[in-house]
Amino acid sequence: MILAPATIAEFSKALADANSRKAKIERVNLAALNRVLEHTPEDMTVTVEAGITLAELQKHVGQRRQWLAIDPPHPETTTIGEIINANPSGPRRFGCGTIRDYLIGLTAVLADGTIIHSGGKVVKNVAGYDLMKLFIGGQGTVGVVVEATFKLRPLPEVERFVSAECKSLEEADKLIESVMQSEITPIVFDLHQLSQQDGFTFVLGFAGTREEVEWQLVLAAKLGFTKPASLDHETAFWADASPAHRLSVLPSKIIEAIRGLAGVPFDARAGNGVIHHRGTLTRSADKPPLELTRRLKDAYDPNHIFPDLPL
Repeated sequence: MILAPATIAEFSKALADANSRKAKIERVNLAALNRVLEHTPEDMTVTVEAGITLAELQKHVGQRRQWLAIDPPHPETTTIGEIINANPSGPRRFGCGTIRDYLIGLTAVLADGTIIHSGGKVVKNVAGYDLMKLFIGGQGTVGVVVEATFKLRPLPEVERFVSAECKSLEEADKLIESVMQSEITPIVFDLHQLSQQDGFTFVLGFAGTREEVEWQLVLAAKLGFTKPASLDHETAFWADASPAHRLSVLPSKIIEAIRGLAGVPFDARAGNGVIHHRGTLTRSADKPPLELTRRLKDAYDPNHIFPDLPL
């Protein structure tokens, strides 16, 4: 069964009916729930329906020089609900974090049609249980987020990118250590190799006032980051329609993990230990605790009408 509700009330009723019949929900299309419900620039918060795309949200809050500080791939087609479900991130993750760092409230509909609320519309809110973490990365297996409230950031005055080339992974490892031990605080710290003919390229990104960015660029140049750059490597990697794998390791183990990929194209968050690649999956993905996952599923979706989390 595919549901495409026009309102939250309609969605709640449809889920209650499906649950009573133990009918499986294959997919939920929230395209009709795509409004900005409330934007309070002075508090730097925004509340939206989950069907709105990230690009549309950024366009709206950008009119007041604000932004939701996440940058996953394909913002023009990726909805807020999908971002909460899968918890994707982009190159600015190193300095800005993930959706978890900005979500302060949500409304969700459970399998039996119950509408629940967690968090609130202000940044400092400690009322009730923190159910938001149950939904972030939950793939819609215990309920469907229909509204979300986020704290925002001011758009930076300046954003600049610089790069450095490395001929070997040993050289790359030393450069990572140099950056981590320096005074610079980049928002982007990427390492990529998009073809075997290319070397290994580091990209640093800085954002803030013009003065602080220029100061950090001087320090970065002393480390070898002298070539002007951009985030074109990110665009090029995700422009390939073939499946990409994600590998998460300790940042200290990232060079070891890349070496194990045996030269396949990759785009890595060198400071976070997240590697996207298109080679053979050399190790199994991290799995959630099996018993806990089952207990949560049985508690919130006892009839298992929503898809199960891949294990």
